Amino acid sequence: MDSREAFVALNMIEHVGPVRVRQLLEYFGEAPSILSASKGQLLQVRGIGEEVADSISNWEKTIDLSGELKRIQEYGCHILIQSDEHYPELLRQIYDPPIVLYVKGELTAKDKNCVAMVGSRLTTHYGIEIARKLSYQLAYIGVTVVSGGARGIDTAAHQGVLSAKGRTIAVLGTGINIVFPTENAELFQRISETGAVVTQFPFNRKADKQSFPIRNRIVAGMTMGTVVVEANLTSGALITANMAVEYGRQVFAVPGRIDSPRSKGCHELIKKGAKLCEGAEDILSEFEYLFPTSNRPIGASETGVLPTLTLSQNEQAIYDSLSKDASSTDEVIRRCGLPSSTVSVALLGLEMKRLIRQLPGKMFVRNG
Repeated sequence: MDSREAFVALNMIEHVGPVRVRQLLEYFGEAPSILSASKGQLLQVRGIGEEVADSISNWEKTIDLSGELKRIQEYGCHILIQSDEHYPELLRQIYDPPIVLYVKGELTAKDKNCVAMVGSRLTTHYGIEIARKLSYQLAYIGVTVVSGGARGIDTAAHQGVLSAKGRTIAVLGTGINIVFPTENAELFQRISETGAVVTQFPFNRKADKQSFPIRNRIVAGMTMGTVVVEANLTSGALITANMAVEYGRQVFAVPGRIDSPRSKGCHELIKKGAKLCEGAEDILSEFEYLFPTSNRPIGASETGVLPTLTLSQNEQAIYDSLSKDASSTDEVIRRCGLPSSTVSVALLGLEMKRLIRQLPGKMFVRNG
C-alpha cells in the first residue's frame, strides 16, 4: 500500500479527521504505518482515545478500500493529497486541511489565486444577475471562481464563469458521484471539462447538516477572499464568510434592498467590516498586486470598456435582433426562436462586452 491509498483509507474511517491524522503522522511518520499499527501503539499518540484507536486498528473490517480505489478509477476522477503539487496551497495552510481531495477535472497553477462567490439558495432575480455578472467579470480577466454548486447564487456564479469561458471550481458537500441538486448534472459536467469538481467525501456520501459546513471550510480555505452576493441572516454563506475571516482572508458583501430579507446577511457583514462590493473592481483592488497588467488582458480597470470579442452564433443572432429601441427578453426569445436559458446567457455576454445595455424593467438596447 502506498501513501495515497493509505490516505484514502484514513479519510474513510469514522472518527478520524485531518487534525488526528496530523497527530498520527507526527508519531508514525507515514500514512501506511498508521494503518498497520496496533491498538496499543495508537493509544500512545496524543489525542487518540479508545474509540479512534479501535476504528483505525479494525479498519479492514469496516471500510472497502479496494472498492473505493476501483470506483475512483472507473468514475474518471483522481485523488490529491497535501504533498501533491496541485493541492491548493491556501487550503494547505488552514488548521484542518482535507486529508484527500477527490477531483474530477483538473486543478492547475491558474487556480492559485482564486476567489469564492457564495450566497443563498433561495434568492432573488437581482441576486442571480449580480452573481452572474461578477463571476463573468472575474473569469474574463483570468480569476478562478470557487463556489459550492448549490441552487441559487452558487449556480449563477458557476454559470457566469462558463459564459466567459473561464475556470470555475465546484466544491461539493457530497461524494463526487452524487449530483445535488439533481438539476445541476449538466452544469457539473461542464465545470469538470474546463475546471474542476472537488470534494473531500468518499463515494456515495450523501448530504447532511454536517457535510455542508465541512464543504464551506474548503471553499473559504482555498481562496484569497469570499464574496457574499445575497444571504439572509441564517444562510450557510455566512458560515463561509466567518471561516474566511478566521483564516485571515478578505470578505466582500454585495449590498441589496434594505427591506429584503435576502440582503440582511450581506448588510450585517458590511457592518462588521466586510468590504462593500459593487463590481469586480472592488474585489480586484484588494489583490491588484497579483494581477499585474503584463500578466492579464487589458480590462475595464485600464480602458473603461471590455475589448471586443468574437461573438458566438447565439450572441450574434440576439445582437442582430436588437436595436436602439428597447426590447424585452420575451421579445428577443420570440424573434430568435432560442430557449429562454440560452437567451439569458447570451444577453449577459453581450452586456459584459458592452455591446448592449439593460434598462429598467429587464429591457435591452444596443449600445452606440
